Amino acid sequence: MEETGFLLQAVIYLTAAVIAVPIATRLGLGSVLGYLLAGVAIGPHALGLVGDASDEMHVAEFGVALMLFLIGLELQPRKLWQMRGAILGTGSAQLLLTAAAVAAVALLLFREDWRSAVAIGLILALSSTAIVLQSLTEKGLLKTQGGRGAFGVLLFQDIAVIPILALLPLLSGSPPEANDGGLGGWHYGLALIGTLAAFAVAGRYLLGPLLRLVAGSQVREMFTVSSLMIVLAAAAVMSWLDLSPALGTFLAGVLLAESEFRHELEADIQPFKGLLLGLFFIAVGASLNFNLIAQYPLLLLGLVLLLVAVKFAVLFALARATRLSPGEDWLFALSLAQAGEFGFVLISFAVQNNVLDGMSGNLLIAVIALSMALTPILLLMYEQLIQPRYRRGAESDEREEEPPVDQGSPVIIVGYGRFGQIAGRLLNACGFDTTLLERNAEQLDLVRRYGIQAYYGDASREDLLRAAGARNAKLVILTLSDQAASLEIVAQLRKYFPHLTILARARNRMHQYALMEAGVHYIFRETVDSALSIGERALELLGLSPLQARRAARKFKQHDQRMLESLFPYWRDESQHIAQTRIYREQLLQALREDRRDKDLHLDHYWEDSRPGL
Repeated sequence: MEETGFLLQAVIYLTAAVIAVPIATRLGLGSVLGYLLAGVAIGPHALGLVGDASDEMHVAEFGVALMLFLIGLELQPRKLWQMRGAILGTGSAQLLLTAAAVAAVALLLFREDWRSAVAIGLILALSSTAIVLQSLTEKGLLKTQGGRGAFGVLLFQDIAVIPILALLPLLSGSPPEANDGGLGGWHYGLALIGTLAAFAVAGRYLLGPLLRLVAGSQVREMFTVSSLMIVLAAAAVMSWLDLSPALGTFLAGVLLAESEFRHELEADIQPFKGLLLGLFFIAVGASLNFNLIAQYPLLLLGLVLLLVAVKFAVLFALARATRLSPGEDWLFALSLAQAGEFGFVLISFAVQNNVLDGMSGNLLIAVIALSMALTPILLLMYEQLIQPRYRRGAESDEREEEPPVDQGSPVIIVGYGRFGQIAGRLLNACGFDTTLLERNAEQLDLVRRYGIQAYYGDASREDLLRAAGARNAKLVILTLSDQAASLEIVAQLRKYFPHLTILARARNRMHQYALMEAGVHYIFRETVDSALSIGERALELLGLSPLQARRAARKFKQHDQRMLESLFPYWRDESQHIAQTRIYREQLLQALREDRRDKDLHLDHYWEDSRPGL
């Protein structure tokens, strides 16, 4: 019967996620809020399909550890050292200032005892590692200036849990206890230093040979087992030392960041991370006590808004003090304005040590859960309302000192990523000068390190295009994969510089149709030629002669282009588009079969076609 109950609960959790998450993402709310709403719906205080989610919470917290392991894999020790200012300086300032502000509010407004006020301040100063990192990663904001600052603060908070746990018993007047391993005082300090040294030695000298041995076995699942073993071992050691398990897995990831197995480890861990993180968010939603919320609705609403407001004010002031760019300071403050999941553990610990009473503990748990549920909404507000307003100004301020210069180049290349670089290098090799515009600051810095002269700029601005020499240029090569951005630039070019011939990259057929509708005549789908080259070589390996394979690829390309042009009138009518596509595919199959039967290879010149865009 217990097995049946477990399976039924698993089905309920998975069904709730399958229903809620796609709806939330379709509405633009993000997967985190979808998981939270799923947990609320099935929780004991809503539909009552599951009971207390505390057991699931303990298992699901491992998803946070896996997430930090994957983040560690992306951070070489050198990069981590470069972040020391954000981790130690900004992190410690955030914790102390926020704890002091929250404690002051608890003392002045709620007349709490100073010991309880300090405990509340320290607990609520922490933020949610799981929700913040998952939301920032999902929205592509983790590598921004504000995202990196938030990550540094979260990493410091994970470390700060240790002294907070040691301090809480002191606030009750009772002496601190030894940890579960029986260590205390200087013994604990030596164990901590020894463990960190062992991590460094193991990462440098043991894990690499171990993974090479496992990889040499050619047993696919053993690499997955090894990956999980490394993560679990790191988490277990840190738990034994009363440290955050997530901190241990993060350090393990950093030590393996320069390993040749980094990408394999990431691929093996990713599915487990996603599943357990989803379970964690569902458990947080299910833990919301609606009976308590119904009993004190205004009080809890006020406490949540007050907490978010106080933390936002401190974080925003800190962002300004550390000179974060306009817009990035909003991201930094809004992303960390909630309380964290470790608060559940700290509140339980504080109640056990008589630092907080049971009623205060229950209210604080509800405040933490509600503030965590509010975070995806705050980030959605940032993404929809604040980011568009500050994006151009924040980026252009950094490059204002170096506007584009009209060098008389006949070609302007907009977007100098991998696609634009190939086209630009070909033109330069043939003696044609180009003016390069790139709006991604990191990409711009990269190409400049190679000695390439490129300019920062948003090509949808008419004044910037004019400064770049659009009046005298002949061609614009538009290499952006972002459909909305490329169409906006096309509109500006056709309005202010109609003499320019536009050659545009299209990410897919729909992107090409949109460009055709905008009046662009020379359009190149980014994957067509490379995919045809692979197909052509595959035909040769399957027994066709090189000439036969080349003819088949050319015939396919010609037919595909004709089909694309013929289907253009139907591209907004999905049913008609699908029906016509099926007809053209059958025609292509028939044409290729007939061509295979034609043994006269001297007709190969018949398939030559120099039409633009093919």
